[in-house]
Amino acid sequence: MRKIYDFLFKENPVFVLVLGLCSVLAVTTTFEKSYTMGIVVLIILVLSNTIVSLIRKFVNTEIRIPVYIIIISTLVTIIEILLNKYSKPLYDAFGIYLPLIVVNCIILGRALSFASKNKVLPSIKDAFKSGIGYLVAISLFGLFREVLGSGKITIMNDISILTGYRFIIDVFNNEVLPNKLFLSSGGAFILLGLLIGVINAFNGGDE
Repeated sequence: MRKIYDFLFKENPVFVLVLGLCSVLAVTTTFEKSYTMGIVVLIILVLSNTIVSLIRKFVNTEIRIPVYIIIISTLVTIIEILLNKYSKPLYDAFGIYLPLIVVNCIILGRALSFASKNKVLPSIKDAFKSGIGYLVAISLFGLFREVLGSGKITIMNDISILTGYRFIIDVFNNEVLPNKLFLSSGGAFILLGLLIGVINAFNGGDE
């Protein structure tokens, strides 16, 4: 349990390392978009780390960054094509932030710092570690943001075309909350700052 807590919160790429904030701030207006973006990033992390590890001995150090970017962009393009075909509402909801995964510093960072220097299995393990940390962070942030901003939790809506189910929970609706501030970019920054502060306070108090 201690190790799980450490990689989810003490080494979290969003809450601790403050990486990959573009998608975290942009697509988290609903819980559904948050966790689906997290799953997409996790898949790309695992696949890119695997491929980079497999070819690490054949790629010259001087050209490794463009090579890795090509690998990541190819994987992102495949995901884009699949989402556009099988879940158009989700593809439209992600918008420009789906192709921007190509320059997500978490993915390229793990490829450069770990997968390019290690064997396949450790690289896959590293990808899952970072990817699940990102998934937990963006899902948690999206959950708080939607509840406070909309008074709802959207579990399935845009992906209902795939699942055949639509599942939205009404949490509350009163004079104070929901508040549309939390769905704005300014509210997103405020909420993220509060979450980072709380998590870092817990992490600091645990040492």
